[in-house]
Amino acid sequence: MSREEVDRALARLGAERDAVEAALLALQEHPGRRLLEGATLSGRTLERWSVAEPGLTLLWALFDRYAEALASAVAVRARRSRPGGAELAELSELLGGPAVTVSGSQLPDTGGPVPVRLVERISLAELLERMNAWYAMVYEVVAATDAVWSALPARIDLLLAELGRVRMLSGSVGVRSGAHPLADDLDGLERELTDLRAEVRTDPLALWRPGRVPAQRGAAGPLTPGAVAGVVDTERFDRAGRALDGVRMELDGLLRLRDEAHDRLQQVGDLLQRADATLAEARRARGEVLAKIAATEVPAVPGPASALRERIGLAVELQQTGQWHRLAPLLDTLEDVAAKELGRARQSLTEVAQPLAIRAELRGRLEAYKAMAARLGVAEDPVVIERFEKARWLLWSAPCDLRAAAEAVARFQQALRPAAPAAQAAPMDRVERVERVDQYQDGQGDQGNG
Repeated sequence: MSREEVDRALARLGAERDAVEAALLALQEHPGRRLLEGATLSGRTLERWSVAEPGLTLLWALFDRYAEALASAVAVRARRSRPGGAELAELSELLGGPAVTVSGSQLPDTGGPVPVRLVERISLAELLERMNAWYAMVYEVVAATDAVWSALPARIDLLLAELGRVRMLSGSVGVRSGAHPLADDLDGLERELTDLRAEVRTDPLALWRPGRVPAQRGAAGPLTPGAVAGVVDTERFDRAGRALDGVRMELDGLLRLRDEAHDRLQQVGDLLQRADATLAEARRARGEVLAKIAATEVPAVPGPASALRERIGLAVELQQTGQWHRLAPLLDTLEDVAAKELGRARQSLTEVAQPLAIRAELRGRLEAYKAMAARLGVAEDPVVIERFEKARWLLWSAPCDLRAAAEAVARFQQALRPAAPAAQAAPMDRVERVERVDQYQDGQGDQGNG
């Protein structure tokens, strides 16, 4: 090395020495290291720290050797302002050659069989590289532990606080341990969070997900503290949070059910009352049909849904005893069945009362044709009168033969057309009457379709 190269090397190595010292001091005062020193550890963290903790002591020892070797080189350079050849050779050996004696300090995970050497001689560059590797390993343990301890205890506290609020909510709706699945879920969540708290306290590295493979450690610049690659593993905390949200949502549903159960049961009762009233009307209509309509098959009217009333009684009992989780599905079923029961009653009434509706329609048509006959001026026609009286007798007598009555109404309607020529009306008058009859019949047809 020339004199200029020696001076540049001394300046560079002096700056590296200062940087190494600053990094070691920062690592010494790192909050993660202080917490690790006083903690009771287990699992992966105990395993990693049992290696990293003596590694920090070794780092200081290596730094001392580095500083001593550099100080020796500085002392040689200080002998003369312009060093001679012998001094430059000595400086070259001190700065670039294997001039530093250190104890064997291989990294624990270098892999493969390593020859055991008590001491070895290495250069300053090799010494710096070795310190880099030890520093990276120790710093990863310290920084990862600090990241986990900074993030997860607060997360657990929030989850446990939320768990306490959900427990109070569950108590307000009668959800008790051993008697309700939601309470059992809360018990399980509390046990899981308690175990997680203990794990965070004693084995934080079990909750750390490294972002790089171990072989890459120490490949970066010399003793560079900073953000360690990796993330805190929050998967189990996220899962517990989602489970807690699910329990809270189900409890909210039970709270709504508690507030709405009375009104919903009342609505179910109202539906059944309306169904019973409709069935009673259907039975009355069936009796009237059997008494007043001849030769008609009338379907039977079903009885009330007594089984449904028994289930309503059970629902009321569950409401009074606060068994909301059992009441919820039962009440949903009752609402559906009660609505169907009312529909069934309405369908029965429609089917039973159909003959009466047909008779009423025929009566209405007969009266309408009678009014039309008066407007056409044929109301006094003997044929018209005879056919009207026949239809009227059939429709207002009991039992009523609907088929015969319908035929009589049709004959009365037909009597209105031939009655016009018999009245010797003018040709134009007859045409107008036919048109009026057709218009009237079309209007009746439209009403019937409506």
